[in-house]
Amino acid sequence: MSIVSAILYRLKNQSPEIRQQSADLVERLAPVLKICGEEDILVKLGTVLYESLGEVYPAVLGSILAALRAVLSSVNINAMNPPISQILATLTPILRNRHEKVQEVTIGLVGDIADKGKEFINHREWIRISFELLEMLKSYKKSIRVEANKTFGFIAKAIGPADVLVTLLNNLKVQERQLRVSTAVAIGIVAETCSPYTVLPALMNEYRTPDKNVQNGVLKAISFMFEYLGDIGADYVYSMVPLLTDVLIDRDLVHRQTGASVVRHMALGAIGLGYEDAFIHFLNLLWPNIFETSPHVISRILEGIEGCRNAVGCGIVMNYLLGGLFHPARKVRAAYWKVFNMMYVQSCDSMVPFYPRFEKVGQEVITDEFLVKMSENKTIMAGNDSESTVKNAFDNYVPKFDDLGVAELDFFI
Repeated sequence: MSIVSAILYRLKNQSPEIRQQSADLVERLAPVLKICGEEDILVKLGTVLYESLGEVYPAVLGSILAALRAVLSSVNINAMNPPISQILATLTPILRNRHEKVQEVTIGLVGDIADKGKEFINHREWIRISFELLEMLKSYKKSIRVEANKTFGFIAKAIGPADVLVTLLNNLKVQERQLRVSTAVAIGIVAETCSPYTVLPALMNEYRTPDKNVQNGVLKAISFMFEYLGDIGADYVYSMVPLLTDVLIDRDLVHRQTGASVVRHMALGAIGLGYEDAFIHFLNLLWPNIFETSPHVISRILEGIEGCRNAVGCGIVMNYLLGGLFHPARKVRAAYWKVFNMMYVQSCDSMVPFYPRFEKVGQEVITDEFLVKMSENKTIMAGNDSESTVKNAFDNYVPKFDDLGVAELDFFI
């Protein structure tokens, strides 16, 4: 009790450094008070901290908000005084504060309230907060954007994804790339929180907008969504086939690049679940892109092929490769060997059953034609002369080449 009394006294000190230290100590002390069962003291601390939200120094305000968040996490939300709705109403204007520490802690506190006390706040207030949070997605600090994305997920869980999605999808139309990417991540988190079937129809409908920025944002959102979902997203593979088919044959490089990223995340979440036919289809669309020269594009294309390989197996991809590993053109060989080497690094053991057969390659194999030629030779005699005659006949023998100008190989189909 003496420690708490000292903290309460120092929270009203004239020095901002002392007030900040006291708030930081409350943040550390709140979990300990919870373990000790001192809920009344926690409620009292929460009241004092709420009264201190008018703090003018941003660094001190950030510490007070962090302490209030720790108290809120440690106490029963019904016991809070003032009520949680009043606390949230006070936090909404603080969201506009430009100080990074204040922004980050406030967004996290709003997310905690959305997670624990959603029933105390009306629907319209959450919509208003969603619009305020959109500004946070423009932040230069990554941790603020991460907190904002998490909070969008909690708000979507509290009020349903429809209203939050309308806000986010409108945000895909802006010119600023960073904002569009952060919005795409937020949509992915909403899909993870509220199940994909609530989000995918809206995303696929939004893709029909004839704007490359919007379409690319939708693809990024779908990519993040499948990355978060893992094997849960496997149920939606077939529904994505028409959209991704259109994406992977688009003339825009960035579209194909993002589409390959979507295919990769889908494939890694659907390994062994029986969707091989869909991924062979995607592999057919990805394969012509292995000759792209842009480093970003070829990197994503190879990742997409790698994902498909994990889904359909090495044998099928080996059939694609064998025609180009020994191609006369060096650039063709280089592209094919790059894919082969990636497959060898990850799955060399599972490649063994699918290696081609080389039983009819080279002069060391005695063919029927060679034996006939030997039998027609009338000069075979015993001893050393016999050996020299056989050797001469063997040296003069040249294997036949097929129409392609390549010696007979079993794997040339």
